[in-house]
Amino acid sequence: MSVSDVTYQAENIQVLEGLEAVRKRPGMYIGSTGPSGLHHLVYEVVDNSVDEAMAGHCTIIEIIILNDGRCRVTDDGRGIPVGPHPKFPDKSAAEVVMTLLHAGGKFGGGGYKVSGGLHGVGVSVVNALSTSVELLIDRDGRRYRQEFHNGGEPVGSLDDIGETPNSQTGTSVTFAPDPTVFDSVDFRAQTLLERFQMMAFLNAGLRIKFRDEREIPPSESEFQYEGGIRDFVRYLNDAKDPLFDEVGYLEADEDGDEVEIAFQWNTGYQLDGIHSFANGISTIEGGMHEEGFKTALTSTVNRYARAKNLLKEKEDNLQGDDIREGLTAIVSVRLQEPQFEGQTKAKLGNTSMRSLVQKATNEALSNWLEEHPKEAKRTIGKAIDARRARLAAQKAKNTVRKSALAGAGLPGKLTDCSSGDASETELYIVEGQSAGGSAKDARDPRTMAILPIRGKILNVERLGGRLEKMFQNTEVQALISAIGAGVGEGNFDAEKIRYHKVVLLCDADVDGSHIRTLLLTFFWRQMKELVLGRHVYIAQPPLYSTKAGNETVYLKDDSAKAEFLSERPNHKNDFQRLKGLGEMDADELWATTMNPDTRTLLQVTVDEATIADNIFSVLMGEHVESRKGFIQNNAHDVRFLDI
Repeated sequence: MSVSDVTYQAENIQVLEGLEAVRKRPGMYIGSTGPSGLHHLVYEVVDNSVDEAMAGHCTIIEIIILNDGRCRVTDDGRGIPVGPHPKFPDKSAAEVVMTLLHAGGKFGGGGYKVSGGLHGVGVSVVNALSTSVELLIDRDGRRYRQEFHNGGEPVGSLDDIGETPNSQTGTSVTFAPDPTVFDSVDFRAQTLLERFQMMAFLNAGLRIKFRDEREIPPSESEFQYEGGIRDFVRYLNDAKDPLFDEVGYLEADEDGDEVEIAFQWNTGYQLDGIHSFANGISTIEGGMHEEGFKTALTSTVNRYARAKNLLKEKEDNLQGDDIREGLTAIVSVRLQEPQFEGQTKAKLGNTSMRSLVQKATNEALSNWLEEHPKEAKRTIGKAIDARRARLAAQKAKNTVRKSALAGAGLPGKLTDCSSGDASETELYIVEGQSAGGSAKDARDPRTMAILPIRGKILNVERLGGRLEKMFQNTEVQALISAIGAGVGEGNFDAEKIRYHKVVLLCDADVDGSHIRTLLLTFFWRQMKELVLGRHVYIAQPPLYSTKAGNETVYLKDDSAKAEFLSERPNHKNDFQRLKGLGEMDADELWATTMNPDTRTLLQVTVDEATIADNIFSVLMGEHVESRKGFIQNNAHDVRFLDI
């Protein structure tokens, strides 16, 4: 998109308010002071560079984690304006952008037609939450520099330090996150790389380079996708078996708003393969653009199927779920005035975008189906099979519902808690009957419920048949009934969950890890809102015990054991490797794993839903080579050590 007709000068920088509140309540601006908030600082700076790319003025963004832990983001855009600001003539526009909240070219339509970022807070919030920031600007043949410290205080004014090398233009921001604000200021390379790869997919041709100088030798990665979201679909389907080779693609624009969609079906059975974005922001809760696509997809495929006699005259139309089974699609829109529902920008509310996407999909998809008769026939054949399986699954689901309604509506092996306040209750899903017995005796009966499960539940990612098998599975039935909020896309109601903490309590061994991953896969595919709502937790039972004097000390894992030994180099007692939860008595289980005052619970969070979808497909799907490659690439990654 070119905006050569739109100026980007000092007068385009509009000011709404200062930075005072940011350091007092950082979570309001970046979500949290944990790892997600720390990495959000990087995304805010990179988003500004991506905005320059979307405006047609930037082709390369380079991110470097310096060996001292600081982060540097450099682009070849136009450079932040350096002239005096009309409202603050004693300050440069660049200083205003860096020190005042909601100051930037994204407000008032003067600098950018479309932009991402988090409500425009951008680089000023990064400045407020850093101990030091260095700003370099190359613009109009000159290089400018300014430093800030102690949460955004300018060190002098913006200085002209000489000619720009090689007549380049662009902006470089180097910042050091404030360790008094964040739990940790150690950037995790893999988290950043996942986000940068997604940005590169969404901006065809944009080159994003990453370098981590903390490693010896420094590690480097680079992302650039000339095919844009078409390459994104190929990447997501790489761990699956595509139904045909070609990736469908359509694009349209109207009054400055743009839409582009890429799509391809695979042989799988998942219904959650549509991933939507607005101005580069992942809209994990969907919205008007996604609604428009789904509506047009259903009507267009049915119309084509009727016209080609692929549906019999007396047969009902295919439902949306039938058509979307196995579909991987990226719906990416860019609009000038996005309206997001909620502070997290999780859902797009612009009704005009629904009609634009619907109209564009109706026309372009009709043409695509006509031009690709073999692919169309295969797609509709799969949808007809999906309808047959849906009806069988519905029958099985009704059986589950009827059996739940008979009696108390809860599975017999559930030991429920007495409190009816979901906000304070916890459901422990415990591996094995003996461990379930210990947990039942150990728990706080007012707030803790226990559901023992036997063996490994179904791998819902790799069901040979379809979901009717899942609903016929005793362990799955028990999970659905205990949580009490339904199951499946469109049928799960997060408002009805009976426990706000669902805790996976499995052995600290390979089998326990596998069961935990099977449970996480089930929740992600069938109760996604439970995960996105941060209601799922992983308990941390200890792997070792030892005696320190007369006291028994429990240690979570090998790293905890190593830390214990480093603090007590003369420790002589042996370490007992605990074989499983079933061997702990109630007092041990309470003291080590369930007591809210001493336990460690890992909360399951998802920063990028699209990446999470791909990880589950790779880890739990049929594609062996993809899984091998993933494990090799992530063997050093603590998130995946036990999967």
